[in-house]
Amino acid sequence: MEKILVLDFGGQYNQLIARRVREMSVYAEIVPFNKITVDEISRADYKGIIFTGGPNSVYDEKSPHFDKGILSAGIPVLGICYGCQLIAYMGGGEICQAQSISEYGKTDLTVRKSPLFEGVPENSVCWMSHTDYVKTAPAGFEITAVTASCPCAALADEGRKIYGVQFHPEVTHTEYGSRILENFVKNICESIPPSPPCCFIKR
Repeated sequence: MEKILVLDFGGQYNQLIARRVREMSVYAEIVPFNKITVDEISRADYKGIIFTGGPNSVYDEKSPHFDKGILSAGIPVLGICYGCQLIAYMGGGEICQAQSISEYGKTDLTVRKSPLFEGVPENSVCWMSHTDYVKTAPAGFEITAVTASCPCAALADEGRKIYGVQFHPEVTHTEYGSRILENFVKNICESIPPSPPCCFIKR
C-alpha cells in the first residue's frame, strides 16, 4: 500500500494535510515528530514525508526538531511553514525573527521552475501565516518561490527530492495548493493510487 507520513510538529492543519493526501487515494499517516525514529520510518516504506507547520520558533531550544537522518534516508520530503524553516535551519540556512517581515493571509506568490510547481503559473495567490522566515537557503538548496516580503517562500534540493514551502498549500486560500500537493505526492514521491476494482457482469 502506498503511504505518506505526515510528521506533526503541532500545526493546526495536520489533519487537513492528511485529508488532502487521502483525497488523492493515497494513504496518509499522522505521527508526532517525537514518536517515530529514522529506522522505523525506513522500515515502514513510506513513499514520502510531509513536515507540518507549527507555532514554534526554530530558535527556541524547547521547540520540536527532527533527526537529521530523515533527510538522508532517500525519502522525498516536503516541509510546510515551520517544517520548511526547520529544513533550512537544520541544514545550515539562516532563519530571521523579524516582526516587520511577518505575513498573514492571502499573499501574491511568484514561483520558479521546479517539479513541485509543475502546472502552477508564475504568479498566483497563496496563504501565509508566519513571523520567522528563511533568509538564506542551506547549501545545496535553491530558492524556488518568493513574495514581496519573503525572500525565500519556497526552497528545493532537487537531487535529494527535499522541498520546503513557507505558505500553506493544504488550505483552499492557496490558489494552486492542490496541484502543488499532487505534484509532491504523485509525481515526486511516485505514489500511484490503487486501480479501481474490476466490474464483473454475471451472466
